[in-house]
Amino acid sequence: MIAVVAAVIASLVAVLIRWLPESASEEMDRITFVYWFATIICIGIFALVAAVIIEAVWAFRVQPDDDTDGPPIHGNTRLEIAWTIVPAILVIAIGVVSAVVLSKNADAGSNPLHVKVFAQQFAWKFEYPGKVMSDELVMPLHRNVKFEMQSADVIHSLWIPQMGQKQDVVPGITTEIVITPTRTGTFTLICTELCGLGHATMRAPVRVLDQPAFQAWLAKQRSAGGAGGATSGAAGGQTGGATSDTSALGKTTFASAGCGGCHTFTPAGTDAQVGPDLDNLAADAKAAGEPVADYVRQSIVDPNAVIAKGYQPNVMPPTFGDTLKPDELDALVAYLSGKGAS
Repeated sequence: MIAVVAAVIASLVAVLIRWLPESASEEMDRITFVYWFATIICIGIFALVAAVIIEAVWAFRVQPDDDTDGPPIHGNTRLEIAWTIVPAILVIAIGVVSAVVLSKNADAGSNPLHVKVFAQQFAWKFEYPGKVMSDELVMPLHRNVKFEMQSADVIHSLWIPQMGQKQDVVPGITTEIVITPTRTGTFTLICTELCGLGHATMRAPVRVLDQPAFQAWLAKQRSAGGAGGATSGAAGGQTGGATSDTSALGKTTFASAGCGGCHTFTPAGTDAQVGPDLDNLAADAKAAGEPVADYVRQSIVDPNAVIAKGYQPNVMPPTFGDTLKPDELDALVAYLSGKGAS
């Protein structure tokens, strides 16, 4: 009776509280199965141990005014063998089930979608086939997506809670992970490895689309990328168009590089306070004795050259000069210089 009551209480705690997010991938389904497989075993062990402890405390409790020693007990060989063999079998079972799930979750199948992931403090970038770059992760429904991940600076970790899979992104090597979405919707990609002061802001939006919608999105991105080659100059006197394109690229680069995770910049709608306030660039540049554009460029490619008052060196990553393309860097400098100096 005690064991039954303990099992019921433990089962209610396990079932009534939502310990895991609602699954959105095949991999998460398998992880959830392992979770419940281990939970059921744990409930059984808990019920048995709780029953034995409560029964022992009640049946063998010391009587009032009894100062005598208890009887000497050597032990029970059969019981000792049982409580060694049974837990060993259960642990092996959990290990086998976990190994099978890990193997299946790492299998990308014969026709996965390959997506390259680039992580740096404090932003994510994604590259699709055809050199399509995006700061938003978009995945097709019911298709294996194989991520090939690289870091530009420190260790990061990719995790989408509803999709279960989690993998570190380590400098110098390429790590891999497979996710197969099972429902459409919007989610959030989170960095789960402490990577610096802006770690908590290192997130990326995630969308899962059905196959036709994903193909349409990918085609649109490819088309936009093809047209983007004209943004570096104005053909036929279309200076206004080029300026508009540069401003758009600067705003996009500001978002994709994760600048808003550390800096306040009113035109971009950000209010983070990890780094200096970018609304004051004109005053900061004047204090440094440099033109605004030169000051902004230097602060991006060599952030330790001039340290704003009240801030510490070696906080902003020094890798943006290498990870940003020349046109992205130029557009970002123009975007910050024009808006921040106004």
